Amino acid sequence: MNSNLIRAVIMGAPGSGKGTVSARLVKTFNMHHISSGDLLRSNIEQKTELGRIADKYIKEGKLVPDVYITQCILGELDKIRTSSWLLDGFPRTPEQAEDLWQAEKIDTVINLDVPFDVIIDRLKSRWVHLPSGRVYNIGFNDPKVRGVDDITGEPLSQRPDDNPAAVRKRLEIYDACTRPLNEYFRKKGVLVTFSGRTTNEIWPNVKKYFDGKFR
Repeated sequence: MNSNLIRAVIMGAPGSGKGTVSARLVKTFNMHHISSGDLLRSNIEQKTELGRIADKYIKEGKLVPDVYITQCILGELDKIRTSSWLLDGFPRTPEQAEDLWQAEKIDTVINLDVPFDVIIDRLKSRWVHLPSGRVYNIGFNDPKVRGVDDITGEPLSQRPDDNPAAVRKRLEIYDACTRPLNEYFRKKGVLVTFSGRTTNEIWPNVKKYFDGKFR
């Protein structure tokens, strides 16, 4: 096994800058970025067996069961055995974490810790390209042209649930759900938390950590 390969998980609340940090890690350390949400959407669009199953649950307003999500992620990781990767959006439950740990050697789990009040202010300025899920934030991650997606040129939208009350509720739910995951990976000795108010404050510390651990 190539000891220079990186197998990492990134965690962070909605609006924590996870997408920006992920993009910088992928570029700087030549990693594959695997987003569970993107992977699921791709399977649905391609009408794979998994996609048809997932689409059925989603249309019924139900969560896609762990077994299908885990199968999807592990199948994707199996395709890139000789590459470094960064896993985003998975695991979401202790059961998924245990399945991932049993199947893969996880080198590090990065946890982005940004104060809730900062995130709430940030999401007021969040614009999304809904078909792809690409996210922009006015003031620190602006689109090249205001109001349109960098890749497609299609218009950006604001999500109706990005109002402060709804955001705070989502953050509280996220915190409750991820606390057991943080504890799981902390006990495994691979959890590293990076705290700050902005991505530009957090990123140099993430990069320094990766430089020291993997280069």
